[in-house]
Amino acid sequence: MIGKLERRKAYIKLLLREYGVGYLFLLPWIVGFSCFVAFPVGWSLYNSFNKVLISSGSFKYQWVGLDNYKRMLITDNAYPIVLYSLFQEMLIIIPLILIFSFFVSLVLNQKFPGRGLMRAVFFLPVIFATGQVLMELFAQGAGEVPFMDQYDLAPILQQYFSERTANTLMTVLSRAVIILWYSGVQILIFIAGFQTIPKSIYEAIRVDGATPWESFWKVTFPGMLPFIGLNAVFTIVDLFTFPFNPVLQIIKNNMFSPTTGYGYASAQAWLYFLLILILLGITLWLTYRATKGKGGLR
Repeated sequence: MIGKLERRKAYIKLLLREYGVGYLFLLPWIVGFSCFVAFPVGWSLYNSFNKVLISSGSFKYQWVGLDNYKRMLITDNAYPIVLYSLFQEMLIIIPLILIFSFFVSLVLNQKFPGRGLMRAVFFLPVIFATGQVLMELFAQGAGEVPFMDQYDLAPILQQYFSERTANTLMTVLSRAVIILWYSGVQILIFIAGFQTIPKSIYEAIRVDGATPWESFWKVTFPGMLPFIGLNAVFTIVDLFTFPFNPVLQIIKNNMFSPTTGYGYASAQAWLYFLLILILLGITLWLTYRATKGKGGLR
């Protein structure tokens, strides 16, 4: 019994030694979340099961259970369609951003004159195109792609694809500027990931006669799997909080509408959050499965 207790204490000390520093760095976030975020999140969850009325500067709560969720999914004809369309669009844009940033970072990781300048150019949109600046740029038409109207791509796509697929492709093409602007952080993370792979491994497989194509699939790509997963998580969170997100706009409109109010808007927000959480969980699970046994995540 004493031996088991000692082994358990030793195991706890080992965990603290391995993960204690990481949790120490997380401590400011944990304190901030507990003080400023936890209560509003819990309050919004409580609101989603109530009909919230505002009268004379105070809130009145009427418990309705799951009625807000039933109304949102069964009665509301707009929200589920917009939600489905957004997820369909994002499931195309997110891989495009990851593929684009991966290969750009692969090029920027090579040694060539002006490499530092090119890295700065790709990262500049992260600094400038955020928040109100991004909204103003889109209001002035900076987010549009001129060749789509010049070459009238819509009829061409409808000729070879179904109407829904063609509309989705047109939407993705219209977001080409977003793919460029929202790739800066991912490129930086991928460049950092490339530098974690020891050069001695490349030298060893080159001596063994491996081609650059083989070295990419046998060394580079497996070594970058954790960073692909990290960038996927970052991109999902970043795009689903995009300023022009139609789902967030519907939630905001319902929040201040007298016919819906905070309760109904909170139910919509929680469904949106749960779907994103499921997508993040699938991404993390796929990343873990892909890196398992390759020296990646444990």
